[in-house]
Amino acid sequence: MTDAAPVLPLVRTVEALRAVVADWRRQGLSVGFVPTMGALHEGHLGLVREAGALADRVVASVFVNPTQFAAHEDLGTYPRQEEIDAELLASAGCALMFAPTVEEMYPQGFATGVTVGGPSQGLETDFRPHFFAGVAIVVAKLLNQVRADVAVFGEKDYQQLMVIRRMARDLDIPTRIVGAATARDGHGLALSSRNAYLGEAEIEVARRLNGVLAKAAVQASSRRPLPAVERDAYSALLKAGFERIDYVAVRRAEDLGPFDDGVIDGPGRILAAAWLGRTRLIDNMAVSAPSA
Repeated sequence: MTDAAPVLPLVRTVEALRAVVADWRRQGLSVGFVPTMGALHEGHLGLVREAGALADRVVASVFVNPTQFAAHEDLGTYPRQEEIDAELLASAGCALMFAPTVEEMYPQGFATGVTVGGPSQGLETDFRPHFFAGVAIVVAKLLNQVRADVAVFGEKDYQQLMVIRRMARDLDIPTRIVGAATARDGHGLALSSRNAYLGEAEIEVARRLNGVLAKAAVQASSRRPLPAVERDAYSALLKAGFERIDYVAVRRAEDLGPFDDGVIDGPGRILAAAWLGRTRLIDNMAVSAPSA
């Protein structure tokens, strides 16, 4: 008879979470943290493994955060699979799953917000003006609840990563924020829970996004004027089969500010958001600084 798979400990309250973490601290153990909204895939598990390489114990949260969804977005249909997520987290070396209720995170009378400027301006904010306020408040709460030494976030959501780093720095949150490389399938498509919405034909189109951005990144690195690079990438995405494009933009990697004079003069990032049916895909990649 084979042994049963290990059961991942799960807590739903901040009090229980802090009790476990406090016990680890008494043992002299360091703590890593990976926040998720569940519906986990290999990209999330890579973040857990990265956190495990940086800390002795890893907490992962699974919480579909309502404050980052607008009324017309997919809060109600966002995929949820808690039991499967727990098994996947255990397989990746996670030590504790924190799965709070909405009432635990936002109790009656909750009235506080977090506003981050700087890297939150433009791009996603132009199309989802509510988004980063929702992300900032839930991540600030989670970082304060877990009190981890290090937290790992994926670079697929690059603007979000920059916003979280800015918030943690500005609010003196001591947790070190680490960005991990985007996990992709064998065709270069960035892994995302929302890929589950895509049909077979849409998946074929989605896999072209990475190639369009790679070509544009090479052009930007050659100091081609960025408005032309962005315009051609926009057209290439429509030609590839995307139905509409929210943005394609090349920005400074360090703070997402625009480049002076419209040409690359240092490390950059090209970011895009495009639609296939009801599914909005985002992706980005590094743009090398031009050679001297």
